[in-house]
Amino acid sequence: MRFLNDQRPPYDLTYDDVFMVPRRSAVGSRQGVDLSSHDGSGTTIPLVVANMTAIAGRRMAETVARRGGLVVIPQDIPLDVVTEVVSWVKRRHLVLDTPIVLVPQATVADALSLLPKRAHGAGVVVADGRPVGIVTESDLTGVDRFTQLSQVMSKDLLVLDAAIDPREAFNRLDAAHRRLAPAVDADGRLVGLLSRKAALRATLYTPATDAAGRLRVAAAVGINGDVAGRAKALLDAGVDTLVVDTAHGHQEGMLEALKAVRALDPGVPVAAGNVVAAEGVRDLIAAGADIVKVGVGPGAMCTTRMMTGVGRPQFSAVLECAAEARRHGRHVWADGGVRHPRDVAMALAAGASNVMIGSWFAGTHESPGDLQQSADGRLYKESFGMASARAVRNRTAEESAYDRARKGLFEEGISHSRMFLDPARPGVEDLIDSIIAGVRSACTYAGAGSLEEFTERAVVGVQSAAGYAEGKPLHASWS
Repeated sequence: MRFLNDQRPPYDLTYDDVFMVPRRSAVGSRQGVDLSSHDGSGTTIPLVVANMTAIAGRRMAETVARRGGLVVIPQDIPLDVVTEVVSWVKRRHLVLDTPIVLVPQATVADALSLLPKRAHGAGVVVADGRPVGIVTESDLTGVDRFTQLSQVMSKDLLVLDAAIDPREAFNRLDAAHRRLAPAVDADGRLVGLLSRKAALRATLYTPATDAAGRLRVAAAVGINGDVAGRAKALLDAGVDTLVVDTAHGHQEGMLEALKAVRALDPGVPVAAGNVVAAEGVRDLIAAGADIVKVGVGPGAMCTTRMMTGVGRPQFSAVLECAAEARRHGRHVWADGGVRHPRDVAMALAAGASNVMIGSWFAGTHESPGDLQQSADGRLYKESFGMASARAVRNRTAEESAYDRARKGLFEEGISHSRMFLDPARPGVEDLIDSIIAGVRSACTYAGAGSLEEFTERAVVGVQSAAGYAEGKPLHASWS
């Protein structure tokens, strides 16, 4: 990447401060751009879901990996739960969605409690392992909640072969005017669910898979306690990337933790952070990091900069840290500060191999929280920062009351934030579509056929606040 007219400013920059200049391009199609990363993470799109308890769960891990990204399971989840989640994700189908399974004797109330857990908004009613009906929210509207599903389910089923080609599946669903259908094996037993959108996406995305062809998933470990013991347990569970994580990554505790993890000869990439300067990158790589997480304070749930004054504008942090990592043959993940697809593109232009997203994905069906409704009828989920009192309380549940109370006094982060679902994009895949469309277009504007070429060819300029505002669309007349 280079600055327009080679005019690099003497101050640090956020994503809002910069823009990209189009260049002569021979890239004929957005779909011809290769968005896979070469940092060892196995992602085929440059997105990693941050290890935040309100965001990174099993549903998110399955869905994002199926589209080519990676989810990091948080460090405060008990090991037995993480082990079960990893095993569960590894067993998911590469094309078919995991269905919400109900029995004919279940009630409307049972179905209504489960349908919001997945963006496809449907439940498959099963008897003896075979689908006998489908229920959607429209089937349940205005129906007594104690009514059994056998009385309200749609019984006229289109059933697909689980091995069907996604393009053929899309055509069959379209011809039948069906939004979705259950998919079964040779014995007629339910394997999964396929919607028209999912079938289409299966032709546009490549899943992030391990050597055995299973979906990838990562997990985090902190720098306190038995770091080596937890890291070994995570490796034994089958995680594909280890993330050694703490808010202040450039400290002795992190370096010792990294050395302990590297001594295990993990056999998978090790990411560590967070830092914002070249010196931190050098030290973490020397201690054993393959990937360095970059970002202090840019996240939507983070109050670090306002509480401490510590941090750095994210674009400049990524630019400097990525350049240093390249000198050592390593990589960086840009962690935090993205609010729009353009921000992801700018992070990649600055040299990130993947971009971490947290709060942006909190307001989706796939995040772990329960769907709630505001007084004005808008649907939302609660999100919270990982240094907030709420997160600290979860991590210190086994400590004494005194220690928990003392740590609770020094929170940094928002404990309760409403992340509203976008009615037009309520699922994480909807947001991924938007992000990846923007990134692909950015690559074609730069004349880049891959992420590596994009970083090399990007020309970036600095803009005023008015310049940034000019680029925003107007959703109503200005007259």
